[in-house]
Amino acid sequence: MKSESYLFAGVAVFFLLTDVAYGWFAREPAGVAALTVSCFMASVIAFFCLVNHRRRGERPEDRATGEIHERSGHVGFFPPRSGRPVVTAAGVTVCAIGVVYGLWLFVIGFGVLAVGLIGMVLEFVEKPG
Repeated sequence: MKSESYLFAGVAVFFLLTDVAYGWFAREPAGVAALTVSCFMASVIAFFCLVNHRRRGERPEDRATGEIHERSGHVGFFPPRSGRPVVTAAGVTVCAIGVVYGLWLFVIGFGVLAVGLIGMVLEFVEKPG
């Protein structure tokens, strides 16, 4: 994670320098705001990577002698098939269209989104009994 933190810190410095130059020459507030936000976002990612490196230490990918089998093991649980992500995506889409066309459509989309999201969260929870 150390190399990633240096990479994103470099991106943040680039955006900072570009922001200063853009503010000096262009004097246009929208571009300055966009470059400032980009600098802050890259800084947050760099900080996150650096903190993770300090907490967890080096990964096998960080060493030149790292082997593939050092990172092998259990990755996680992936559901075999589910229709819940499609329902959730449809709910988000209807919510976005509801922002344009009216509150009534947004409320319908929010209901579909809630059903899909709650279904995804609780789909593989073991039932007692």
